[in-house]
Amino acid sequence: MQRSFRVTRRRFATASLAAGAPALLPGCAPPAGVMPYEEAVRALWRHGAVDRGDAAAVRRELVRCATLAPSSHNTQCWRFGIEPQAITILPDLTRRCPAVDPDDHHLFVSLGCAAENLVQAARAHGLEASARFDGANKLLRLALEPTAAQDSPLFQAIPRRQSTRAEYDGRPLSADELRSLERAAAGDGVQLVLLTGKPALEEVLAFVVQGNSAQMNDPAFVDELRAWIRFSAGDAVRLGDGLYSASSGNPSVPAWLGRLMFGFFFTEKGENDKYARQVRSSAGIAVFVGPSDDPAGRIAAGRAYERFALQATALGVRTAHLNQPVEVAALRPAFAGFLGLPGRRPDLVLRFGRGPTLPPSLRRPLQAVLA
Repeated sequence: MQRSFRVTRRRFATASLAAGAPALLPGCAPPAGVMPYEEAVRALWRHGAVDRGDAAAVRRELVRCATLAPSSHNTQCWRFGIEPQAITILPDLTRRCPAVDPDDHHLFVSLGCAAENLVQAARAHGLEASARFDGANKLLRLALEPTAAQDSPLFQAIPRRQSTRAEYDGRPLSADELRSLERAAAGDGVQLVLLTGKPALEEVLAFVVQGNSAQMNDPAFVDELRAWIRFSAGDAVRLGDGLYSASSGNPSVPAWLGRLMFGFFFTEKGENDKYARQVRSSAGIAVFVGPSDDPAGRIAAGRAYERFALQATALGVRTAHLNQPVEVAALRPAFAGFLGLPGRRPDLVLRFGRGPTLPPSLRRPLQAVLA
């Protein structure tokens, strides 16, 4: 669900000089009064120590774990309501991405991702969270009941999961690892298609390139993406949302310079070449197809994806989205036909493999997402 652009330091230095600005590299100091990025990461990407006897503190911790889920452009398009025996998740329509997600498909997938994190965290804190989607009010209600605490590998993976938008090492996963990923994603009527052969990956790459070219030539898409990029560490911390440039391996620079240079770096050819390297370095591609093309089906697909991503993290495997074939409506029927699923709507496309750890994205304070 997240998008990135890739800049080499040499290209950045060349462009900066051409624009009459110094070439700035990662590590720009944050503005006065803003927490350093590294400190913000340590405070956020962790498991909290909570007294299980303090019901209010436990529920707030469950919500915090839910917010560590991914969302399109890291918009964090959710709000949470805390009740004595339940937690509700509602869409935050003020944080929609109408250009890339005009029918709120990714928005409801993101709610599913947050719900799955909450389910896993609830079990670790001695609660069973049973999810039910209220279609009339477009909200997800997770009823909480006491149960034996279960500290699972998926829960432990929550603060380590990231969308790693980098090249991987090209090594295949073992048959046992692939089966564990399939088991994690199973349930709720979601179909998982795993592709590991090089010819199949090349066919997916062709769809990705075609979709990327269409998006790159859509000014509304480009403007929307630019608006969600946080070029500096200071802005990433201050705003707590969006796509921090260093999370894609790019330099951290002042926002004014990043916006100035964005058009130089973010080109159709550069993006297509980047995706070719990334796909060809991956161990495989996973496609998630929900049980229905509606908010409930999208939530189910998001939950299945999040379990897959958490299990991958537990195995030391990285994941990143390649959603162009499902975001560009004109491509969806042909992509579904390629998958052998004519008439269905694929929800998510994901690449996976072993690779580096990149600086993580940030999140808004808890009070900002409580209804």
